[in-house]
Order: sequence, then C-alpha cells, then structure tokens
Amino acid sequence: MEKLRFAILIIIVTISGFSQGMLLPVLAIIFEQQGYPASLNGLHATGLYIGVLLASPFMEQPLRKFGYKKLIITGGCLVFLSLFCFTFIQSFWLWFALRILIGIGDHMLHFSTQTWITSISSKENRGRNISLYGFCFGLGFAAGPFLAGLAEIKPALPFIITGSISFVIWLLAFLLRNDFPEDSGYSTVLETAKRFTGAWKIGWIAFLPPFCYGFLEAAINGSYPVYAIKTGMTAGQIGWLLPAFAVGSIIFQLPLGMLSDKYGRRNIILFVMFFGFADFALASLTSSFSLLLVFFLIAGMLVGTTFSLGLSYMADLLPKNLLPAGNLLCGICFSAGSIIGPTLGGMYVQLFKGGNPFHIISIMLLSIFFINLFYKKPMHQKEEISI
Repeated sequence: MEKLRFAILIIIVTISGFSQGMLLPVLAIIFEQQGYPASLNGLHATGLYIGVLLASPFMEQPLRKFGYKKLIITGGCLVFLSLFCFTFIQSFWLWFALRILIGIGDHMLHFSTQTWITSISSKENRGRNISLYGFCFGLGFAAGPFLAGLAEIKPALPFIITGSISFVIWLLAFLLRNDFPEDSGYSTVLETAKRFTGAWKIGWIAFLPPFCYGFLEAAINGSYPVYAIKTGMTAGQIGWLLPAFAVGSIIFQLPLGMLSDKYGRRNIILFVMFFGFADFALASLTSSFSLLLVFFLIAGMLVGTTFSLGLSYMADLLPKNLLPAGNLLCGICFSAGSIIGPTLGGMYVQLFKGGNPFHIISIMLLSIFFINLFYKKPMHQKEEISI
C-alpha cells in the first residue's frame, strides 16, 4: 500500500510538471504569433508564480482540516478544468487569470505531495525519495515543450491533450487513502503565524536552495535568451541550450539525493553551489555554442537538484508538526526567486553593455555557498520544539 501511494504521488507530480512545461512555450508562441510585445509576454509568464504566492498563506489550514487526498483532488481538478478553458476562451487577460488558477491548483498538488512524501520518508531514504520526486517533475517539465509544435497546427491541441492526460491521472488520486499532517488540531491565526515563524527560525538555511533554483531557472529561461539573441545566437541554438539544463538536472537528481543521504545535505549543497558558481562563471567567458552546451548540461547536473535538496534539508531540520509550514515556505521562496531572477537578469542585460545574466547567477550561487559554509546549526533538537 505504501509503494502504491508513493507511485501515485510521483505520477501526479510528473503530469503537473508536464502541464507547466507545456504552458510556457505554447503561450509564448501563440502571443508572438498574435503580435503581443515581449514585455507583455514576459509579464504573462509570471501568472503561474503569482498564483503560487497568492495561495501559499492559505494552504496549511485546509490541509490540516481536509487532509492530503482532498487537497490533491481539489488542486488537480482546478488544473485540468483551467487547461480545458483555454480552448474556449480567447483573451489575453482571461488567459492570465487561468494561468493564476493553474498556479494555485499546481501549488495545492505540490504542497500536498511534498508534505506527504517528506512526512512518510525516513531520514535514511528521504533524500532518495524527494530526489525521485524532483526527477519526475523535471521529466514532465522537460517533456511538456514537445507539444509546443502542435500550437502552430491548432492552438487548442496542446491544451486538449494536456487537460485530458491530467484528468486521467487525477482519477488515480481517488485510490489514495486520506491522511493528515501531525498535530492537525491547530486552527487559530496566531498559532499558524507561530508555526511559520518557528519554521523560518529553525529552517531558514534550507529555504535558500529552493530560492536559488527558482532564481536561476527563471533567469536562464527568461533573461538569457534575450542576451543570447543580442550576441548573435539563433533561436534554434537557444532551443538546444535550455533543454540541456533540464536534461542535466534529470540525470543527477537521484544520485545527488542519495549522496546527500550518505554524506549529509549541507555538504552536498556546499559542493553544488561552489561548482555551480564556477560553471556559470566560466560559461560567461565564452560565446562558443558547443562549450555553452556543455556548461548548460553541467549546470543542470549540479544546481538542477537544489530544490529537492532544499526540501530534504528542511525535513531534516524541522519537527514533523512544522513540515506543512516548511513546505509552504519552500514554495514561497521558489516563487520569489522565479520572479526576482528574470527581473534582475533583464535589468542587468538592459543597463550594462555586455551584461550577461550568468554574472548575476554566479554571484547568487557564491553568496549561498558562503552563507552555508558559515552557518551554525541551532543547539535545540527537533523533538524539543513545541509550536
């Protein structure tokens, strides 16, 4: 039963990644064909993360009241219904609203599945389980863009296909037996605020890797293509570089998770942050497509696992009653990074001649490396904490 539950959760996450991976390029192609400026196209892309941020403060109480299964079913329903609505509605701003709704639904799915997996995983296999979670999401996210070509045949096709697949996978959630987070009796706003404050005080160091991943993923996909085109790179070449990062993260997601189980989360985070910094710093010095392809692949292998490493590290640091708040804070930090990354990268490219987003990414990775290097774990133990 435990294996079946884990398998269903992983499949749900894979399809969630697939729907997100489909949305970005498909909507970008449609808006480009309709003549919308790049600035509005970029603004539209933030809708998903705005949905995550809007939903985050309100996720914990429904989870504690209704349980994992019901939140997963609600989130999945919101996603596939929104995907089908894209085929009936033809409006820039209504599509933006649908994107926000998908962000809210996906956040319900991720928050519920992340918290469920972190709570049922032992410390010995937590890194492996969460890395498998990240691997499957990345696999789905990397596969999603393959539907982008269908938008040129018929714009509704990618949404119909993805919505249909999401609906079928959504039905699997009904096979799950509902469960609740530990200490599910909290209900007041003050107690919720205390849990968030407690989770932040104890686990803030673990929220930096999810922020890092959101920052660099959004900067790579949102800012680097602008810089690359300015330096004479073709759209076809960019189309090879970006998936290389996703492929690298998929390849090393599970191995790094297992290594973190063996050698410690902090040590692996230090390793990937430092060598990730070195990789992006060297990549900023070359304009060779072949070398950049290698650097992108290596970057994915190193820092493409930072979100799942952060989740595992957070689960190591926090007591079980704070895991829902901790998972929410991971999602909030990821979304904050996803909004700040392309904004800061775009400003750097625009304001400085020859400004490469890799410079900003390198500085961010090196900063997180030093913060982790000098971080000292609090003296109190997890079982002694009561919020």
